[in-house]
Amino acid sequence: MVRKFLYFVAFCIVLVIAAGIVLSIWSKELTELAFTPKGDFVAQDPLAGNAYQDPAMWISRPGMASSDPSRWRPETLPDDETVSQAAVFFIHPTSYLSRDSWNAPLDDADANSGAELFVRGLASVYNRSVDIWAPRYRQAAVGAFLTQGDNRKQALDLAYGDVAQAFDFFLASIGKDQPIVLAAHSQGALHLKRLLAEKAVGTPLADRIVAAYVAGWPVSMERDLPAMGLPACATDNQPGCVMSWQSYAEPADASLLFSAYEEGVTLDGEPLAKTDALCTNPITGTIDGEAPASANTGTLVPDGDFSSGELVAGAVPARCGSDHLLLIGDPPEMGNAVLPGNNYHVYDIPLFWMNLRQDFARREAAWLTAHGMADERVNPTPPVSPAPKAVMPTPAAAAQ
Repeated sequence: MVRKFLYFVAFCIVLVIAAGIVLSIWSKELTELAFTPKGDFVAQDPLAGNAYQDPAMWISRPGMASSDPSRWRPETLPDDETVSQAAVFFIHPTSYLSRDSWNAPLDDADANSGAELFVRGLASVYNRSVDIWAPRYRQAAVGAFLTQGDNRKQALDLAYGDVAQAFDFFLASIGKDQPIVLAAHSQGALHLKRLLAEKAVGTPLADRIVAAYVAGWPVSMERDLPAMGLPACATDNQPGCVMSWQSYAEPADASLLFSAYEEGVTLDGEPLAKTDALCTNPITGTIDGEAPASANTGTLVPDGDFSSGELVAGAVPARCGSDHLLLIGDPPEMGNAVLPGNNYHVYDIPLFWMNLRQDFARREAAWLTAHGMADERVNPTPPVSPAPKAVMPTPAAAAQ
């Protein structure tokens, strides 16, 4: 579906997890050979019906306290922020690099540590909320994005099935009228688009959504947004809308991305025109906005191993170009995960970490006001009770 587009997504994941490998000098053929899973996809059993009742199936959830990576906070973050009333559902990007399976086993240590790292840096944007839920799921392997055909489709369908099951448990666990924030990046954003299309459209759930942050994956304004049931965010305090962007420094070379548009990256699989791609400026919170670096209230610049970082104000500007890329000016120093063509895909969220945190606060305030709940407080979700029995697949079953 999105072969060319996801070559550099593959590069992204490898550079984050194994920074010493310089994939930018490899051919596409060598990349495919190195990462496409061995053999054909092997059907796997669905998770047990109560799988997500087990706390071990969550990277983040209420009740984890200090072991929850989404609770990480930069040292300079203000201590007087208003606690959010919203429940947050976050879907992490790809962290499984092995060729052993088309989908990550739930007990794969490397994939799990990578996913936890992503949750620390990305989902922490939303930790004004005490209700952050980030599921483990049998994510499609990075190599699944380097090929076409049934293997890829089945791998993505399996991953989405887990996400959808986790989302159903999330909805059953939070307050029935509690506002919801949906956020994801890369592979997670692909699943979030489908989740909105299949779970929210035409249901009361749609009215509970404060915002959907669909970062690092193309969104068609003409076809995806109607299918997802929410409009693009046109103003900086509009609730119930979608934000999406793809970050490039200048000069930007997005030829791989634009080639992928022709192959179809939309929910209906039809070609996507450059001018139809949604570009939200995370600094302004508007479509096709432009803002100087001075308006950037905090870029999260990671340390060497991506386990922590420092908030730096005024680091990068942002503007939506004529081809609907989010352009951030001269290449900023963010680490060794910048992709060929000045593609800052890995950093779509960290580049605007504090602005997105403030965006969440504005949209939630507007949602609460619109629903007559501005003066109310929603009780946080109680801790999840352990499942009555283990539900994670055995290593042998998960490796199928």
